[in-house]
Amino acid sequence: MAFTSESILKKMKEGNFSPLYVLQGDEPFFIDQIANYVEENALTEAEKSFNQTILYGKDTTLVQVLESARRFPMMAMRQVIIVKEAQDLPDFNRKPSQEMFAQYASNPVPSTVLVICLKNKKLDGRGAAKKAVDKNAVLLDTKKLYDNKVPGWVKEYCKSKNFKIKDRAVNMIAEYIGNDLSRISNEMEKLMLNYDEQTEITEGLISKHIGISRDYNVFELQNALGKRDVLKANRIVMYFNNNPKSNPFVVVVGTLFSYFSKLLVMHENFNQNEQALAKMIGVNPYFIKDYREAATNYPKNKVIQVIETLQDADLKAKGIRASLSDDENLKELVFKILH
Repeated sequence: MAFTSESILKKMKEGNFSPLYVLQGDEPFFIDQIANYVEENALTEAEKSFNQTILYGKDTTLVQVLESARRFPMMAMRQVIIVKEAQDLPDFNRKPSQEMFAQYASNPVPSTVLVICLKNKKLDGRGAAKKAVDKNAVLLDTKKLYDNKVPGWVKEYCKSKNFKIKDRAVNMIAEYIGNDLSRISNEMEKLMLNYDEQTEITEGLISKHIGISRDYNVFELQNALGKRDVLKANRIVMYFNNNPKSNPFVVVVGTLFSYFSKLLVMHENFNQNEQALAKMIGVNPYFIKDYREAATNYPKNKVIQVIETLQDADLKAKGIRASLSDDENLKELVFKILH
């Protein structure tokens, strides 16, 4: 049956490891999170030497993996076999291998913990192997997090590490990195190494350790545009054009499109309370006052016009109908939004 990463980790932390895990789907962070926990915690250091095997799909076959899984542990309660990048197993899609896997999944060896990591791939939902896994194993089916869910995930991630984080710092990360959870966790881990638990992570710390400029980032650009602060918006544009690798035009366009789409939702639901609006547009209620101000500064017809301008800019960012350089396109875009 299907589980969540949280429920799987909870069981593992209680010392309950299942004989077979299939970790699949589009979000590698959750797959790596579970596999790494098994690698680090299912066996003691003394037991790992003879009873833990880490394999990579391109270097083995599914048949060899299953043969290894049927062995018994040496001087330990269990053996652990983790197959990383299992989507690269050369025989994974072959009928004999799938039949063998279905047979194994129907009755996994109790003294083995076998972890199959399938990144950006899934078991065939119609096949016997999937049905056997559903019935007898732990299946994690991962999906990419929607952009509007990233801020909440960042807060929960920091909380799980016993750190606090300011809302604006959360939004800096979400706007700058997006929904790449592996990169977010790596950047946050590096930052956290420098501070004690219970430290509150601020915009300043994000700027210092992750390399996001505190004053010149896409989050501040959308704030400047929302307030119609022409001077600040143009300063940020100048900074972006001097640092194009850190602030690619296509990313800026995508972020601003999301922002003005939220303003359109604000216009259509302006009389709703803050909690309802925050839920509709997927932001922390703390920021609703800023969105209300921006919606006041941009009438609905102007917001629709800006969205059309951003759609045109997106084509230019992708090389379609592009007659200017990215820096000139960015200047033109911001001018059209503000005027």
